[in-house]
Amino acid sequence: MTPFDAPSVHAGQAVYTRSFLRAYNAFVYGFNSPLAWRCPKDRLVGLYDRHVSARHLDVGVGTGLLLDLCRFPSPDPSVTLMDLNSNSLAAAASRLRRYAPRTHLADVLRPWQLPCDGVDSVGMVHLLHCLPGTLADKAVVFEHARAVLRPGGTLFGATIPGQGVRHNWLARAQLTAANRRGIMCNRQDRLEDLDAALGRIFESHEVTVVGSVALFRARVGPGVRGPGMR
Repeated sequence: MTPFDAPSVHAGQAVYTRSFLRAYNAFVYGFNSPLAWRCPKDRLVGLYDRHVSARHLDVGVGTGLLLDLCRFPSPDPSVTLMDLNSNSLAAAASRLRRYAPRTHLADVLRPWQLPCDGVDSVGMVHLLHCLPGTLADKAVVFEHARAVLRPGGTLFGATIPGQGVRHNWLARAQLTAANRRGIMCNRQDRLEDLDAALGRIFESHEVTVVGSVALFRARVGPGVRGPGMR
């Protein structure tokens, strides 16, 4: 069975139809982020502002809104977009067309096989809670990210753990509905497993909780080359 045939992998991204993507920003960043997850869009844009590089890979791209709003350190960054959903890739590429982004259709749980010689930052926002398994299982995506990061490079992102953070009544209702539909798979995601996985794979890391959301940053050591680097 190939990764594209796996039902549990497909379930988390199948909701991203063209019609849903037209309402995505209003629903996710206008409603859920401030009210359910209590982590407003500005906090996520700020995460990008602090860590995005001029040679960036974004994984699980949504509509590309956060990349559209963030401040790159270069007026002409090299941007690669990676997702399992072709609708998301098309929507994000269109929004970010001023950067002429590359697109890469792939399953993040398998080796990424990117057609490039490495990046200096990897963004991974609201991806992990859509992947099957526990956070300990999902940590393979951190290994794949490290493999494509250049020395001193940074992985950053955000996820909604099912355990270890405080959920209000709206968040609990949203999590129940999303897990039942297979859009999310995070009931067993523990904040401590996120911290442990990042600490095992990277030279330095930090995790900060905002509302129901865990914001994370991890860095490859200077002079340390990942296994996928030439």
